[in-house]
Amino acid sequence: MNKSIKHTAFYATLKRELTRMVSRRLYFGVCIVLPLFCIVFMSTIFGTGGMENIPIGIVDLDQTATSREITRTLGTVSTCDVQELFSDAKAAREAVLKREIYAYVVIPNNFESDLIGGRNASIPYYIHYALLSVGIEVEAALETVFAEIALAPVVAYGSVFGTETSEIESFLLPVNFEAHPLFNASLDYSTYLTNPFFFVLFQVLILLTTSYVIGSEIKFKTWQSWLDAANGNIFIAVAAKLLPYTIIYIIMGIFGNFVIFDLLHIPMNTGFLSINTATILFVIASQALAVFVFSLFPALSIMISILSMMGSLGATLGGVTFPMPYMHPSIDYLSHLFPIRHFVNVIQNILYGDYGFPYVWEDTVILIVFLIPALLILPHLKRAILSRKYEDIE
Repeated sequence: MNKSIKHTAFYATLKRELTRMVSRRLYFGVCIVLPLFCIVFMSTIFGTGGMENIPIGIVDLDQTATSREITRTLGTVSTCDVQELFSDAKAAREAVLKREIYAYVVIPNNFESDLIGGRNASIPYYIHYALLSVGIEVEAALETVFAEIALAPVVAYGSVFGTETSEIESFLLPVNFEAHPLFNASLDYSTYLTNPFFFVLFQVLILLTTSYVIGSEIKFKTWQSWLDAANGNIFIAVAAKLLPYTIIYIIMGIFGNFVIFDLLHIPMNTGFLSINTATILFVIASQALAVFVFSLFPALSIMISILSMMGSLGATLGGVTFPMPYMHPSIDYLSHLFPIRHFVNVIQNILYGDYGFPYVWEDTVILIVFLIPALLILPHLKRAILSRKYEDIE
């Protein structure tokens, strides 16, 4: 096939795909509406930057002025939302198991009298740690409140004898603790989660769309006209078919970066050129992964389920929710098969330190390498299409 014929086949296939895209609203939804929804969703999900109004319960067995004051104090904490006052710990525990609340505090009998009498007065609390991040937030909020409550009687007692509050606090807390978190001084969730979580959702869209636009040719028995347009060249057929989606998703990815880092003012230590370059490689690598997986067994209904599962693992295998070096080695090795893992590594190095190419070159090269198995398996995809054995798989 000479060069002019290849060009003609490429443009014919591209024109055919553009006609298909504008003929169905589904393509507009998956290419424009859903990416924009992901951008808006991830831009607003974290609100003020931290978790708020996590439902908790209180079991007040003391029923005194002190216990009521503790209840009111817990109600003022933005992290927690006191949903219900329980009469006993059993009812509160049942509410936790039903996920109606995520923690409960028990104010025991004789708490006020023990507190005033200088006896051992404690307030136990119970947290549902199935959701690790929620449990940590609730525990930190409760510890902060109870630390202030524990100091209050001592401060009041010392004030009776004319001791200054600052002197009492310096005696009780002789060492002042200061925290200076790197790259995220306010400990704002959106600073380090908005960008990677957007691309986790974005990867799911790319994987599913790529598999659908190829698989629909087999499913609806239109593959013959598709291959005819490409003069039987499977490489041209796939490249021309996916090019419009590649361009659209790259534009959406770059727009997402603009919204996240420019409009939301999430800090970064570099310019948009390096971030957008990584985004382009991520989109192409994700499409290549979808092509490879789909070509192994080109049955649309089955591959949609498999790629959905792979995409949903992105947050975990990308190291977003848990650091990969501390996972089981087998999971760490498995994560290298996912573009999101390498994209997150590149982006985090760029955003938080701008350490330079020596720290990101391996992940950058791997994103490019995703193209190789996708190209190598295309002849197998063509043979599978011509065999027609996957057309009627439900």
